[in-house]
Amino acid sequence: MTNHCPTDVPLKLYWELISNNYDGETFLAELTITNQSDQDLLNAGWALYFNACRKTKPETVTGDVHIEHVNGDLSKLTPSANFGALKPGESRKVSYVGLLWAIQKTDAPLGFYIVYGDGTEKAQAIAIGDPEIAAFVKPEQRNRKLEDIVPCVTPESRFDDNAMLTLLPSDAIGQITPTPVSIVTGNGHFVIDAGTPIVHQAELASEAAFLQRSLADAGVTCMLSAHGNVGIQLKVGAVDVPETGNIDEAYQLDVTTERISITGVTPHGVLNGIQSLRQLLPLQNYREPQPTVTVPVLRVLDAPRFGYRGMHLDVGRNFSSKKTVLRLLDVMSLYKLNKFHFHLTDDEGWRVEIRTLPELTEIGGKRGFTLNERDNLVPSFGSGAEVDGLPGTGFYSKEDFIEILRFATERHIEVIPEFDVPAHARAAIKAMEVRYHRLKAQGKLKEAEEYLLTDFDDTSTYESVQLWNDNVVCIAKEACYSFIETVVYDLILMFKEAGAPFRAIQTGGDEVPDGAWMGSPICRAFMVEHGMQSIQELQNYFVGRFRDILKKNHLTVAGWEEIALTKEAVGDKHVVKPNPAFTTENFQLYVWNNVWGWGQEDIAYQLANAGYKVVLSNVTNLYFDLAYEKDPEEPGYYWGGFVTTRKPFDFCPLNIYATATVDGLGHDLKADTLDKMVRLTAKGTENILGLQGQMWGENTRSGEVLEYLAYPRIIGLAERAWAKDPGWTFITDKALRTAKMDADWNVFANRLGQRELVRLDSLLGGYGYRVPLPGAKVQNGMLSANVEAPGLVVRYTTDGSDPTPSSDCYIGPIQAKGTIKLATFTSTDRQSRTTTVTL
Repeated sequence: MTNHCPTDVPLKLYWELISNNYDGETFLAELTITNQSDQDLLNAGWALYFNACRKTKPETVTGDVHIEHVNGDLSKLTPSANFGALKPGESRKVSYVGLLWAIQKTDAPLGFYIVYGDGTEKAQAIAIGDPEIAAFVKPEQRNRKLEDIVPCVTPESRFDDNAMLTLLPSDAIGQITPTPVSIVTGNGHFVIDAGTPIVHQAELASEAAFLQRSLADAGVTCMLSAHGNVGIQLKVGAVDVPETGNIDEAYQLDVTTERISITGVTPHGVLNGIQSLRQLLPLQNYREPQPTVTVPVLRVLDAPRFGYRGMHLDVGRNFSSKKTVLRLLDVMSLYKLNKFHFHLTDDEGWRVEIRTLPELTEIGGKRGFTLNERDNLVPSFGSGAEVDGLPGTGFYSKEDFIEILRFATERHIEVIPEFDVPAHARAAIKAMEVRYHRLKAQGKLKEAEEYLLTDFDDTSTYESVQLWNDNVVCIAKEACYSFIETVVYDLILMFKEAGAPFRAIQTGGDEVPDGAWMGSPICRAFMVEHGMQSIQELQNYFVGRFRDILKKNHLTVAGWEEIALTKEAVGDKHVVKPNPAFTTENFQLYVWNNVWGWGQEDIAYQLANAGYKVVLSNVTNLYFDLAYEKDPEEPGYYWGGFVTTRKPFDFCPLNIYATATVDGLGHDLKADTLDKMVRLTAKGTENILGLQGQMWGENTRSGEVLEYLAYPRIIGLAERAWAKDPGWTFITDKALRTAKMDADWNVFANRLGQRELVRLDSLLGGYGYRVPLPGAKVQNGMLSANVEAPGLVVRYTTDGSDPTPSSDCYIGPIQAKGTIKLATFTSTDRQSRTTTVTL
């Protein structure tokens, strides 16, 4: 018996986390299914699919249904023979035990859809969407297990965290971010108006045009000129800056009452000076453009501490529109970030058109309900049954990608594309299988095999970190390397057409699951033929071939740390160490794993000391996809900790131990454990290229969520990557060091609240940065409040209603009884979530 397919959404879903630490590292949850159609839901002929980052223990499921893992984060619920019938208006509770824990709404199952005729050619899917999620209010719902002592945030804890902050006068917080090496202020102003020419050398035409557009955004129309000694002067020349990690980006900005002069060592340096000039313009000019602007007299001498100052964006998991990417690049340029690591592919999506291999985007660029993945990939991360539309479906056409490249190049941002191999490659694998079957059916077997990434006889059993069992390329097939060469060639052509520098490709190379290739006859035969004794040797062969392909095209190999690591057996443990095979190959490694308590906290320093070039990408401070704080309402994962707005600012690149305090569960780190960890040598210090913030895409289901997660953390990243060492690590007394860090943070937090967030409110129609919730605490019978970014306004109500832009402004302790609600407001009256306190 099968169910007739209703035309409307047939089910209403309600999900509740009952308890963590239910049976060891597990949680108990309950899904309530309500039939809101006009027909019985019977005990056969349908399946309810959903995405969840936690696997279910099948034997624990109640409610006369089964839950089974399909692949990746996709699972399905089916009725048992005893299900009976769920009549219209009736509800059925399904409880189950899941692995690990669930403490935030991010952990809930998402993207439900029901399939009638599941498993048949007549299967039809109806999207249901996300369930209603019950509030997490009890300790067993908000803590991972008994050992989890990371405090849940409260109004009181936020107040205490902000207690060292004070509102500073505007002239004490700095005018330019990131902080310049030297800034000397004078008296008076220079006035920019329609009669102010922008005089530039021929080689600075692009920079001059950028400045012209920027001034126009503030309301001032200036003309460009090749000659003259007045107005705004742009030129390339020598700049004497004592501290720099990249002299090519150095600049000098001079503002007198008669003219403005920007001198850069290169055009990039000139653009950096222009960005500093933009930050000197009055903020109100961006909100209400005026035909004139004034700039204070000063001299700035500046250059970056690190040559590599990057931001990573994953669009493979969830697609980000071209508009979202361009907005990100604009902010990166404003704050002098110069590398854009563009994570274009992953298991769940291939996002850039490769015209030689159209299947990559025709199949790999789409997600939704599918019988066999011949038209699109299965849903992931709650993308649902519908194939059309964001965030599961989408890709950049050749023209889109070239536009992005040109946009970045105009701002002197180098784009480093990543297409992930040999693991994290499922989108490519499935797309090439579709290509294979199409050409084989046409009798073109040779062409069909040319780019096939699969060994169809592979019996290997593995599961990736993201729960896929078929996401690893067969690296013993020559087709694998033909595929890589073809993708590289098409990328080269697009970079060339865009006029963009192309210096490196990121191979990924991370998280190859144990067990991959073990059951592949092709891999086994290849290993015998080449005298290989281990899978590590086979993987080394792959990395070497990838290196050769890039070297032939004058490209640098970039990759996550795993491409330069080996595992060695030490007793009953496997110890990860730098791989000596590639230390002289100029690999550019992005090292992420410093989770305190995991045992690899010093791996970045080990690799740098061994000779590898390292970009610090530390999860604990620089993973912007992680939740800001331990609050169920905050989007983002938390496996690497909670990354507050302050965390990137506090990062000490050359001594990460200086600010290490607790492990992932909140326990104090032992000094003797930290003392045993590797420190940077002089050689290793030279090999630290710089820093990069990471924005992984599992939870960026919209551009709004991406901007919430990225900003304002990206500003702290820029400060720490550009500004000179603040000297914290040289203060051996912990109390004195903490006091100095708190004082520096107070200045920076004021700069955020009074300047930078106001700027983001005004640029490009406004950015959707996270507005911090106010802290609030009852003291002596009165309610005091504060905010993480002094300068932002806190408003409150005492009648139980939510605060609005017209609510009372907090100016001092409140004497009231009952319920007080507070929220933080921006200069454009966007507001934070509401904080509630009862007196």
